Amino acid sequence: MSNWSQDTIALHGGQEPDPTTNSRAVPIYQTTSYVFNDTEHAANLFGLKEFGNIYTRIMNPTTDVLEKRIAGLEGGVAALATSSGQAAETLAILNIAGSGDEIISSASLYGGTYNLFHYTLPQLGIKVHFVDASNPENFKKAIND
Repeated sequence: MSNWSQDTIALHGGQEPDPTTNSRAVPIYQTTSYVFNDTEHAANLFGLKEFGNIYTRIMNPTTDVLEKRIAGLEGGVAALATSSGQAAETLAILNIAGSGDEIISSASLYGGTYNLFHYTLPQLGIKVHFVDASNPENFKKAIND
């Protein structure tokens, strides 16, 4: 994909024509679950020993193409599509902060983000310091080593 234009990546990135139907367009897989070849196949998928579809919230072929296209357009290695911005920010924060950590945030936030930062993260042991973002120095002042 490295020599493709942005337009080509947006249309064709992360996808090959369907080998069964030769369809050029990505099919929309409207399913929640997948069939396993046998118990060993299922065990390998759930044990992350083998790549494949387990449950559509974890992996879906349609979503996989979207993620590959976004990664290609952004020049990244991979991408992750979530069902909402709230899910994306929760995933991002919980992957970099854990119990005992502290983060600094603007006090001016979308309501869902405020609730996550004010109520949920403290229950997980993550302390959030809210600052007035109109002055960037406030972020610097809130840092405690």
